[in-house]
This record gives sequence, C-alpha cells and structure tokens, in this order.
Amino acid sequence: MAKLNKDILFLIFEELEVDSKSLFSCLMVNRIWCETVIPILWRNPWCYDINYSNKNYLFIIIASYLSDDIKEFLTRQGIQLQPVLFQPLLFDYLSFCRSINVNTLNTITSIGSSLAYNQFLLQQEFYCLFMKKFQELKYLDMKLIEHQIFYIPEAKNRLESLCELKCDTSIDPSYFYGLARICQYIQRLIIVNVLVSKSNSGITKLIEVQKNLKYFEWTDDFDVDNLTDDPYEETFLELEKKAGFLNHLKLSFLYIESFNYIIMRRLLLKLHNIKTLKINELSFINASTFKTLVYNDLEILNIDYISIGETSIIIENSGGHLKEVSLKPHEFIYYQEYFSNESLIFIRKIYENCPSIEYLSLAFFPSRNHFIEFEKLLQVCQNLKSLLLITSNCYIYETEEEVLENRKEILKILIRSAPTNLREIRFFNDFNVSLEALEEFLEKWSDRPALSILTSNPIYEGEDYKNLINKYKNNGVIKSFKCESGVYVEDMNFKI
Repeated sequence: MAKLNKDILFLIFEELEVDSKSLFSCLMVNRIWCETVIPILWRNPWCYDINYSNKNYLFIIIASYLSDDIKEFLTRQGIQLQPVLFQPLLFDYLSFCRSINVNTLNTITSIGSSLAYNQFLLQQEFYCLFMKKFQELKYLDMKLIEHQIFYIPEAKNRLESLCELKCDTSIDPSYFYGLARICQYIQRLIIVNVLVSKSNSGITKLIEVQKNLKYFEWTDDFDVDNLTDDPYEETFLELEKKAGFLNHLKLSFLYIESFNYIIMRRLLLKLHNIKTLKINELSFINASTFKTLVYNDLEILNIDYISIGETSIIIENSGGHLKEVSLKPHEFIYYQEYFSNESLIFIRKIYENCPSIEYLSLAFFPSRNHFIEFEKLLQVCQNLKSLLLITSNCYIYETEEEVLENRKEILKILIRSAPTNLREIRFFNDFNVSLEALEEFLEKWSDRPALSILTSNPIYEGEDYKNLINKYKNNGVIKSFKCESGVYVEDMNFKI
C-alpha cells in the first residue's frame, strides 16, 4: 500500500474526503502520503465534524499568511496572533482551498479575540487573504455573513467559478445583488427559508441570472400557524423558468391549506430532465395532474406525504431508471381504504418499471397474492441493496399466531429469492418474528454477504434475542443489528 504511486493514492484518499480522522492518520505514514493527503484535507477544511473553536493550528496557519503591517494593525487592536511560526510552512495550504464556510470561519476567528469588532476585522482580513490565495472558489456557505466579499478587488476572479452556494433568506438582498453580478454559473443552490411572510428579492434575482442551475434545494425553518402572504411565489416563479434545466429538486416546505400552490404545480410539470425529486408534500396535486407528471430520467423519488396509488402513477410514467423509491410508511399504510389492492399494484409497478432499483420502501398486505408478487419483485430487481419492509393488517383481524406465521413467510421468501446485492433490511414499526424463525432465517443467510438489520421493535433488545443476534454477529452473518426510532428506520439516508 505504501508503494502505490501518487495518482492511485489520490483516488483512494478522495474516497475519504469527509473522514478527517482517517485522513489525519494517513498524514503520518510517509512523505508521499502526506503530500497526497494535504490538498484533499485543505480543499474544504471547514467541513469536518470537529470542534473548530479549539483548532488553534488552523487559526495560526491562516494568520501566518497575513502581511507584517496587517499583523501589526490587528495586534494593536488587541487581537492575539501568537504563537508565531518560526519556520516556513511546509505547504502553501490556502492554495489548495476551494471553499468558504462563513459560520466555521467566524468560529475560528473567535480564537483571536472575544470582541465582536475585533472578530469582524479579522474576518475581513481573512476574506481578503482567501481571495488572493485561492486559485478558485467552488463552494460558499454564506449563512451568517457580515462582509460584502464581492467588493474585495480579487473577488470577481474567484467568485466567477462558484459552483455551490448555501444561504438563508435572512441575508440582506444586497448581498445577493452583488453575487448576481458575478456568479452566473452556479450549479447547486441550497436555501434555508427563515422568513415567515415575504420573499427575498435578492435570491430571486440570483436565480434569474443563472445559466447552469442543475440542483435546487429549499428548506423551511420556521413554524407559524397562520401565513397571510405567500413566501414562495416570487422565488418559485423565477425557478419555474429554470425548471427544464434542473436535474435535482429537493423541497421541504410548510404546507398551508389556504395557499393554491399553482406555481408549485406548474414547476413540477416542467421538470423534463429531473433525476432526483425529493419533496415532503404533494397533497396539492390532484389525481388528474399526477398522470401528467412524466419524468423519463428520474433516478431518485423521495416523497413524504403521498399514497402508494399516486406513487405507482409516477413510477409507471418514469423512464425505467429509478434507483431509489423512498416513501413515508405511516401515510400510505394506516389511512388508505384501498391499501390491499393499491399495494399489490405498487409491487407490480416496481418490478415492471424499476429493473435498476437499489433502495426501496415497500408496503404490502399480508396475503398470498402479495407474497407471490413480493417474491417476483426480489427475483427481477437484482440490484436491490436496501429494503424497507412495511406490512399492515389494519383492515383484517389476525391472531398473534397468524401474524407471526405471515412474517415467518416473509423471511422464507427473502431466503429463497433475495438478490445477492441485498445487504440491508429495515423492518418498520411492530414487525416481530419468533426467536425460532429469526434463528432459522439467520442460519440460512450464512452463505450470503453479511446483513445489516434496522428495526424499531424493542422485542429484539430482549436477552434471548440479543444472545442470538450476537452469535450471528460473531459468525459474520450479521454486520449490524440496531433498534432505533421509527423515524430513523423509515429514513433511507440513515446509516445502519
């Protein structure tokens, strides 16, 4: 491993880009590894899950780039720039950097002074440094920004290359006007909406000038019972004009019944090149409109509040490229009168239209026909990696013995027909099996790759179940077995 050439090492280390602990360990192996890792670590040094308030070495390295006269000025203001580096830096660290995170930078500058004015001065000098030393700026998280960085002399050359911008709607519109003059090729725009009753005209202008917007994410971060003005209209009216160019759309907004959401509906109808559609609410779409939602390139479908009947329509109108179908279980389980029939159709639509599916939330009725279709799905969808199983008997009476027998049958089907790629199974809500059925399942799984299981049923935390699970962990049959809240079980992005 230590003798691999730098190109191969670079590719390997890039896979660890967000794992600072592993990257720091690699620094200590030898000089070649160190030289290869440093540019990766410093590409985005603000993204790691660490406490930046005590990372004095980061503060010292950045401050060492300041000119002597700037250091003298800041020292006179009472800013602590010590200890001084007595030898040259081994690397030109800032030349590798491609990102700015305003909140993290604010935390780092607090090391130099606890006074707000001094921190403001230090931040300004650091921004000037970045604009001089960065070769390009790809990522900017400007939440909590206080400096109009686009006025810095070198800013235009750096900001022209900006690919991703994270911001919130509380930022003064003038900041976005300044960016709109320079940044017209942003590909990823991520917005947190903290304004209750009005749009941010600066964000609207920034969207208007974009020529290559591929990814748009909007998250509401406020809680209010009564909105009088539509906070989405101005922004989404402009976004609608970019809809045909979007590949990824993620929306998490506060649904207000009194709003008509006509712009949202028009936007969804124009997503001709969409690959990722993640949205928390689609109740403003009627049945006839669902039939007109045709997404030929759709790969990821993640919707919270939607019935499986409506989901089946979207799947049928997709182009056969779906890799993930992730839905909120309780919404299409417990409140649907026609769940039995619609869940049967849903299973069929999956194996007929999603041959490449990898991540799937699957709800079905515990009946013989459903079991037959479930097994057929497993046989057809050979790329399946992660499966969330939700079964419901809300509309029929079953004895405890019948419930356990049905769940035992599900495990038998998995043993017979689960694709070899399946490495993760999630059992939603009260899914429980007998100790004997679980042991039989795990014993027969032993010839397959190790399995990760996630459940929300506390029965598996009993002593007998724990002993059985630990036995098969030690045998390499189980990679991980966790009992978590149902919120995590239904979230396909939650790592087991």
